[in-house]
Amino acid sequence: MSERELQSCNSGGQFMDRGRMNQNGVVQPLLTDLYQITMAYAYWKSGKTDDQSVFDLFFRTNPFHGEFTIFAGLEECLKFLDSFHYSDSDIDYLRQTLPEGVENEFFNYLAGLTAKDVTLYAIDEGTVAFPRVPIIKVEGPLIIVQLLETTLLTLVNYASLMATNAARYRMVAGKHVKLLEFGLRRAQGPDGGLSASKYSYTGGFDGTSNVLAGKLFNIPVKGTHAHAYITSFSGIGELKTRLLRHKITGITGDLLDHAVRHRQALALVLDVSQEESSEGELAAMVSYAIAFPDGFMALVDTYDVKRSGLLNFCAVALALNDLGYHAVGIRIDSGDLAYLSCLARETFEKVADRFKVPWFNKLTIVASNDINEDTILSLNEQGHKIDCFGIGTHLVTCQRQPALGCVYKLVEINGQPRIKLSQDVEKVTMPGHKNAFRLYSADGHALIDLLQKVTEPPPSVGQKVLCRHPFQESKRAYVIPSHVELLYKVYWKDGQITQQLPTLEQVREKVQISLKTLRNDHKRTLNPTPYKVAVSDNLYNFIHDLWLQNAPIGELS
Repeated sequence: MSERELQSCNSGGQFMDRGRMNQNGVVQPLLTDLYQITMAYAYWKSGKTDDQSVFDLFFRTNPFHGEFTIFAGLEECLKFLDSFHYSDSDIDYLRQTLPEGVENEFFNYLAGLTAKDVTLYAIDEGTVAFPRVPIIKVEGPLIIVQLLETTLLTLVNYASLMATNAARYRMVAGKHVKLLEFGLRRAQGPDGGLSASKYSYTGGFDGTSNVLAGKLFNIPVKGTHAHAYITSFSGIGELKTRLLRHKITGITGDLLDHAVRHRQALALVLDVSQEESSEGELAAMVSYAIAFPDGFMALVDTYDVKRSGLLNFCAVALALNDLGYHAVGIRIDSGDLAYLSCLARETFEKVADRFKVPWFNKLTIVASNDINEDTILSLNEQGHKIDCFGIGTHLVTCQRQPALGCVYKLVEINGQPRIKLSQDVEKVTMPGHKNAFRLYSADGHALIDLLQKVTEPPPSVGQKVLCRHPFQESKRAYVIPSHVELLYKVYWKDGQITQQLPTLEQVREKVQISLKTLRNDHKRTLNPTPYKVAVSDNLYNFIHDLWLQNAPIGELS
């Protein structure tokens, strides 16, 4: 068994230590489509092992009816390049799987194949990106660069979609509302769940319920309890532990007695009947508060928020206060979230005033319950009092658009440009090895992304640049940039990572910095303004000349 396989077994096939960085054991050369390997054999058989190629990885349309995308997944792509190697068992499997007649020397060739001769260019992870602008360019021997296609796409597609979805939630929620990812149970399998946790944090969420993601990526882990905990108690007689030591004095007090006494007073203040509230719910909250006196956050909608949940929560929170502790807040998981959050905040303000506990005004109100972008926008219009949203299904499954649609296209081979033509203009590729620049206006906002041939001089600050629509001759404009940003950096060359990789926190910060460079009309939810992507005059003429050379000439009869 090879060292790589042994590492995989030791880690249960998941995250393994490959020397420089932790690598997901599922991400390996066989995580690809069969046709990549059959093409590799055909290339090899055709004597194309020394052919040099350039591939562009890009997307054609922004997701979620928006006009921006957050690029994510670059670090995982670099990990994949760093560990790319066919193990002995991989080669044995391919011998059994590929058609009969595949020459043995090809398997020997695969066994020695690594990514050392590949060069990867990319925009920084966490940067806003736009259709048609390659987010990754891969240069190197045709066979290895072809073999990278499917894996790079699967590493970028979902990561970028997820980060973009999370960034949109962050924008509609506002700066001061916390966002927690609660989607593991609804995610597309364990790897989907881990990726969702990582890239929702990248996009601007504040934490996750996913404990493994917390361990692997150092993401804050948050959570309360389920309805099952409340319903597991039917009355206060089931409490086996009622005592709690005072936080400061250490003197033991009966938390239930304190809670019952406060509940009697609260019923009058809140104008609710104790008889209508659930004793089982009170017992469950007392039990949970004893377990977590410094982190008491309770689910209040198991029975009835107004008549039971809030009354019992406030009673237990005041009981904790008697013993030197401060509760954290509540979670509401059903019902009219705008109304119930306002009711809860009003209740807390009444309690703070009547019982002289000012910290009660600052109790956190968390809302869950199948929340999506539209839900938050509606709640904003209704003047909700929610401090934190726990979002699961709509976030991690990206229900509004389940795939980004990144593609990976050959644009140059042995220095010669390649173009893919289609009757659908959107699917025509832009040939050749290109650079991308972001041009900024005088007010500091990103104005346009400009693609050029790598042989062209870069645009200069203060100098007029002709920017053309790639395929519509009449769409063109002069731009005088106040700042010019080269989007690409070399991230992988000569078998090693060539840039200092940012931490997850730094990528998360990059997302917000990059979004600030966009005008608000590009980011708005309803009818956002499309961001312009252009080509230089030189590249425009190059594309259309090549198009004419390659397009078949029809015949009318």
